[in-house]
Amino acid sequence: MIFVAFEALELELKQQGYKYICGVDEAGRGPLAAPVFAAAVILKEDAVLEGLNDSKKLTEKKREELYDKIISQSIAYSIMYVDEKTIDEINILNATMGAMKAAVNSLKVKPNAVLIDGNKAPQLDVGLVRCEIKGDARIKSIAAASVLAKVARDRYMMELDKKYPQYQFSKHKGYGTKLHYEMLDLYGVSDVHRMSFLKKYFEGKKNA
Repeated sequence: MIFVAFEALELELKQQGYKYICGVDEAGRGPLAAPVFAAAVILKEDAVLEGLNDSKKLTEKKREELYDKIISQSIAYSIMYVDEKTIDEINILNATMGAMKAAVNSLKVKPNAVLIDGNKAPQLDVGLVRCEIKGDARIKSIAAASVLAKVARDRYMMELDKKYPQYQFSKHKGYGTKLHYEMLDLYGVSDVHRMSFLKKYFEGKKNA
């Protein structure tokens, strides 16, 4: 059953005196354009979020439905991002860590423990920080954070689609799909593209 690992871990942490347990996840590390987002959330103990899972395994409709429920059933939440220019300057790993740190530090309630999806964590002034591989599929608060980050980024991409309709961001959300590369071939890069992610693309064009 999903989130059994969380229930056991949460109980263990609460028994150790960690009252506010925060889940953290990101969205948008891989795309060719736009910011990387991160969310941090401290869920209420009695939060009931039917159908919650790793955001990548949910439909867009289900993610949107869960988004408001997660917010209403949280003690505190925060969503932050680092833009594409900064990604190019400091690289995507450092940008992701920066977004995660900003999300945790922006919470209105300071967490005692932070559970982060993946195998790397930013430096945080928190009692306990733990990385959890595939945590977004096993741990409730991380899954909740993954939904918040994903929905927030998708909404951002829909706004970018209005500003740059030629790239059709609403369809691919900035990821390196066939359609996206076709639009790059037609229109070149925009000021929201990550130049550091397009080095191979430019090399291919040069050698073509």
